[in-house]
Amino acid sequence: MSKSVVFMGVAGCGKSTIASKVAQALGMDLIEGDDHHSANNREKMSQGIPLTDEDRDDWLGSLGEILRSSPRGVFLTCSALKRKYRDRLRSASPRLQFVFLEISQEAAQQRVATRSSHFFTGSLVKSQFDALEPPLDEAHVLRADATLALDDLAFKIEDWLRSNE
Repeated sequence: MSKSVVFMGVAGCGKSTIASKVAQALGMDLIEGDDHHSANNREKMSQGIPLTDEDRDDWLGSLGEILRSSPRGVFLTCSALKRKYRDRLRSASPRLQFVFLEISQEAAQQRVATRSSHFFTGSLVKSQFDALEPPLDEAHVLRADATLALDDLAFKIEDWLRSNE
């Protein structure tokens, strides 16, 4: 596989878990988008303060550079909540594909509440749903039910990626 894929969705949808499983199965490198947030962004989120478009600007720039410098392709986890964020990432990697992990607000809230080692607080889940512009009319996007069993979800994503090479 020589293209990049962003695993996107709100907090708690399972981006890191499923991206890791699919990356391993397909032999792709995985970049955890959260690792590229600034210390200031991490601090804001740990205090329950939603990030603004301005806060996300440098972060999206860093992720775009990673995509641009990965000609073999890479898997990336990134909320990519708004179309303008996705378009910015697409400008760095024109063949970019997205896996949109759909989940209800209630299910996402439950998942985030069980995390103990993440800077993102449960109080921010609502703000992510408020900001979310689902990629329903965008090309090269797989919509996937984030509540499927992990193996079933991985199979669906792997099948889609292989059929779109």
